Amino acid sequence: MNHYDLSGKSAIVTGGARGIGYAIAERFLISGAQVAIWDIDATTATRAAESLSDKGPVTAYGLDVCDYTDVKKAVATASQTHGLADVLVNSAGIAGPSAPLWEYPLDDWRQVMDVNINGTFHTCRAVIPAMRELGRGHIVNIASVAGKEGNPTMSAYSASKAAVIGMTKSLGKELAKENIFVNSVTPATANTEILKQFSEAQMQANLAKVPMGRVVDPAEIAAMVVWLCSDECSFSTAATFDLSGGRCTY
Repeated sequence: MNHYDLSGKSAIVTGGARGIGYAIAERFLISGAQVAIWDIDATTATRAAESLSDKGPVTAYGLDVCDYTDVKKAVATASQTHGLADVLVNSAGIAGPSAPLWEYPLDDWRQVMDVNINGTFHTCRAVIPAMRELGRGHIVNIASVAGKEGNPTMSAYSASKAAVIGMTKSLGKELAKENIFVNSVTPATANTEILKQFSEAQMQANLAKVPMGRVVDPAEIAAMVVWLCSDECSFSTAATFDLSGGRCTY
């Protein structure tokens, strides 16, 4: 494992109680950062923080990223505990059900959009003022190869992740002269609990597209994210970084 020095950095990781977010929070702590784990499941977030407490200063917050008031309160609390955040990773997300678009449940469509894109917008909107005050910052949005290619029967998820990529490009350009770097990563199917939301047919179809023939491990995603949030990432912004096992080559 390469070591990136995040000493002195204060990080917020949404969806940090499990899966990709948990792996990122762990890697941040190992690298010297203080970490606030945000998750809609407060109990699981607390357990995650407890399990990582031996690796560095970590706290847990239960909140709904779809609720901007919730997000603003969590930013204020995290600032009091860890100082103003100069790292934000948006990992909170849901896959939604599997259905052709013309049969897609309306309420599920709205929920996927609300969590995946509105939640990312809310956290960025709430945290960026602190980064501008500090004069530095790194934001990484967890998107998906589905946002680049589109997965059949997953139109809501694919569209929401495409929106995350588009927002990342816009925001990165808006902040390009303020020493705040905004990037996204686009993993292929990852070995996390979200796999439970996929049918066996979806899983096989996704794996068939990956030349390496396997899913990505959350630790591999965390390895890329920790570099993107380090001071060594000094000229990459508004960019998208693939973790696709060869599936995406553009």
